[in-house]
Amino acid sequence: MKTLLTLVVTALATCMAAAQEKIEIPEADDLIQSVEQWMRENLDDSVLRVLEQVDQDRVREFFIASQRLLEGKSVYDLGELKDSASRLLPLLQQFDETRPYAVWLQTHFDYFDTADELRREIKPAPPKPGKPAPLPNPTPQLQRTVWNKKLDKRPLPPLASAYVPRLKQIFAAEKMPRELVWIAEVESSFDPSARSPAGAAGLFQLMPTTARSLNLSARPRDERLQPEKNARAAAKYLRSLYSRFGDWRLALAAYNAGETRVDYLLKQQKTRTFDAIARRLPAETQMYVPKVEATLRRREGLSLADLKPPTA
Repeated sequence: MKTLLTLVVTALATCMAAAQEKIEIPEADDLIQSVEQWMRENLDDSVLRVLEQVDQDRVREFFIASQRLLEGKSVYDLGELKDSASRLLPLLQQFDETRPYAVWLQTHFDYFDTADELRREIKPAPPKPGKPAPLPNPTPQLQRTVWNKKLDKRPLPPLASAYVPRLKQIFAAEKMPRELVWIAEVESSFDPSARSPAGAAGLFQLMPTTARSLNLSARPRDERLQPEKNARAAAKYLRSLYSRFGDWRLALAAYNAGETRVDYLLKQQKTRTFDAIARRLPAETQMYVPKVEATLRRREGLSLADLKPPTA
């Protein structure tokens, strides 16, 4: 066990190094935030017991680097994690304690892979004196095209048939478009045990604060891991986001990046559309919204524009 755990940490360190190639890890207190406390708040006790046996400094640095990368603005930088994530994934899948995080990494591998593809398709610009300017992120329209192509023939996740009918009933009961249950494919591949390093959990990857606001408890028993409760809370939250923004793309951006951030960007840019603010959102969110839409098109033959608003 300890030997395999050492391999996991080695892979984590590799991921960290890849992220650091283009992203400097700051030492500011507001980013580190006493990572030991962060780990206690967001990781299960069983995972903490595993981490006690390994080099926590390397694990800590990886978590900081990965969160920094996903929160960064460059979509292309996500491609830096593709190779190291592919080595890490099978190792995480070997442990009961870390398998929920492997589920999260598997869903996010799509982002790393697609970002790498987009980066390799860029035509090199003629060299100019001085420091090269950052590459502009791919447009939302290009991303929609890329994701539609990527997911065009993707098979159903193994757990989808067991959950989709039940989830559609829950969304319908909450007066929400039933088709939005496919968000769970993007978030967790319909695995209710999924957990993210940031603390999200369950089919629809609810954060602890969001869950509490929707009357779900995260401790001592995590109700987010109960599929029906997780789905009902997600439906209610999505309903409130649509009520606030009046647009499904914006609602999904807020679901992923936070409604305060989306609201701020809309006001700053004096706009009401996702496309107008997309390239100012976190890299993960820039890819998340078109991926959800492509998944919806693959599973239901619909775009987000085809979805009706929640019913009264």
